[in-house]
Amino acid sequence: MTNSVQNAIESRISINHFQPDRPLDEDVIASLISLATKAPSAYNLQNWRFIAVRSQEAKARLKAAAFGQQKIEDASVAFIVCGTLAAHSQLASALQPSVDAQIMTQDIADGWVARVSADHPANPVLQRDEAVRSASLAAMTLMLAAQGMELGSCAMSGFDAELVSQSFALSADELPVMIVTVGHPAGGNWPQKVRKAVPEVLSIV
Repeated sequence: MTNSVQNAIESRISINHFQPDRPLDEDVIASLISLATKAPSAYNLQNWRFIAVRSQEAKARLKAAAFGQQKIEDASVAFIVCGTLAAHSQLASALQPSVDAQIMTQDIADGWVARVSADHPANPVLQRDEAVRSASLAAMTLMLAAQGMELGSCAMSGFDAELVSQSFALSADELPVMIVTVGHPAGGNWPQKVRKAVPEVLSIV
């Protein structure tokens, strides 16, 4: 682990108070998502989608679905991180660029597609589990990317998923997993909270 990554992990805090009226340019938003998509996903499914909520009108809709939490309004942008179901149907196209770049062979890609096509279509629980796993990994990567750009972030699970889906016209295959607010921290945020001691959470066998 490089010092920059370690520093980002050690310095990251959950920002509950943002400086309002400090928007982020579209290229910064795109860079954050470009980095977020470097997160791993099973079979490289890339079963995620991101909605960058930054207009006042869209923030008002999201704030209403997030039980009125003010940081939705004050943050520069609030990302709705979605996991996508039925991701097996697009795996071949998702893998093709890696085949074209000679990172993997066509035979391996075809084998992955065959395996996922056998396991996923009839197993909605597996589809959902993979969607949640992938979206969560992408959300954490997004937060570390923000930290690396000297921005603050907060992962939010306190929202009405059905209302988010309705308010932002998500498809039936899009599952809102997390909201990640990103922006410039204001004063009054807590320092990083104390974690459990490593021996309490680690077993080496």
